[in-house]
Amino acid sequence: MKSTVAELLNSDKIGTEVHIKGWVRTFRSNRFVALNDGSTINNIQCVVDFENTDETLLKRIATGAAVDIKGKLVESQGKGQKVEIKVSSLEILGDSNPDEYPIQPKRHSLEFLRDNAHLRIRTNTFATVMRVRSALSFAVHQYFIENGFYNFHAPIITGSDAEGAGEMFQVSTLNQKDIPTTENGDIDFAQDFFGKETNLTVSGQLEAETYAMALGKVYTFGPTFRAENSNTTRHLAEFWMIEPEVAFNDLNDNMDLGEDFIKDVIKYVLVKCKDDITFLEQRLLQEEKSKPANQRSEMPLIEKLKFVSDNDFIRLSYTEAYEILRNCKPNKKKKFRFPINEWGVDLQSEHERYLVEKHFKCPVILFDYPANIKAFYMRENDEEINGNKTVAAMDILFPGIGEIVGGSQREERLDVLKEKIKALNIDEKELWWYLDTRKFGTAIHSGFGLGFERLVQFVTGMGNIRDVIPFPRTPQNAEF
Repeated sequence: MKSTVAELLNSDKIGTEVHIKGWVRTFRSNRFVALNDGSTINNIQCVVDFENTDETLLKRIATGAAVDIKGKLVESQGKGQKVEIKVSSLEILGDSNPDEYPIQPKRHSLEFLRDNAHLRIRTNTFATVMRVRSALSFAVHQYFIENGFYNFHAPIITGSDAEGAGEMFQVSTLNQKDIPTTENGDIDFAQDFFGKETNLTVSGQLEAETYAMALGKVYTFGPTFRAENSNTTRHLAEFWMIEPEVAFNDLNDNMDLGEDFIKDVIKYVLVKCKDDITFLEQRLLQEEKSKPANQRSEMPLIEKLKFVSDNDFIRLSYTEAYEILRNCKPNKKKKFRFPINEWGVDLQSEHERYLVEKHFKCPVILFDYPANIKAFYMRENDEEINGNKTVAAMDILFPGIGEIVGGSQREERLDVLKEKIKALNIDEKELWWYLDTRKFGTAIHSGFGLGFERLVQFVTGMGNIRDVIPFPRTPQNAEF
């Protein structure tokens, strides 16, 4: 039976005949094939008897070629591996012209690899990142299922804007060269496919709330979209979002859930992806050698992941965070791009990272934000801060990233929710179904959203979010 590289490297069946298929990483001395099949970061060495092998076949054993190998598993004569394969037969399944194949066995820049995203998975770095991404995805589902959640598939096409930001991709079948209009000159969406204006979802939260109010605990894990013209290392136009919603949970329950969930999935990857995480740690250490000392990570990757998974997160209110930031040296010396001078300002990534990386040096959960910088669905707190309204919102902040989780206790009071919708000039008719959940059996409930790519970015140590998703979608880029 055909084996995988991972199976053979951990095998004790020395002297047995084995069969393996994979891709050539390197071929040296006309004899040693480094073979990889994607099952592990490690290659297995296959030794060819070049004196008794056709020269034409030897010339076809090139980097990137797909091969079928049969032979005997033996103890390795060289250093670096316990076993190797003494090849008895080798068949080329797919040639790879070395003069044309762009992924040669050398160091490539991440920018070059983004331009070749269809082939970058054949490098050690990206194969490793995607194996970790897959393991994290499994861990997400496992955590929620084991904790009594039901998986809910939120619609991708929607007529609502959950974030209220308006940065949405429009979905339409109208002829763009001859768009129908109303008597007022507006686009006549009545003639469109859905008979109304629709968009790609920015969040499945509002729909998930309706299901939580019947099933108790639900979660979504699906694609979301933001038409935000942002070319940063932290933003994508298409990304995956994890959104649990829980009936009868208040803000404290929500913070407990967010912290426990993140710790659990990180612990899973540390156990299941040891070789991959070790490789990524070594890669990061090499990469940081070229950086100034003050820009290097204070902890190696594995130590950082264990620190997050094994320690309690610091929790403090927005007001407490504001005071820390207002009085800190970077703010007083005007080193922040966005100065902190007034209560109520929206915290930026530089402020979040200061709290996490410099002040507390651990993950931080901020809660009770000013109402005017948060979404309409967040529950208004009974107490005010110096006459200012706050909401029961919470964000989890991580080193190197800033906000990784954003959530809140939802506004369950119909009258208060209606007032907030009216203040934002949102048409009640658009959210009639959402308001119904407050009319019939309303109850306290909470949830949060976690951008999956930011979690992958943190766990792998990759510096750019475009390198933790198979085919990144960003402004002016929808290649592949």
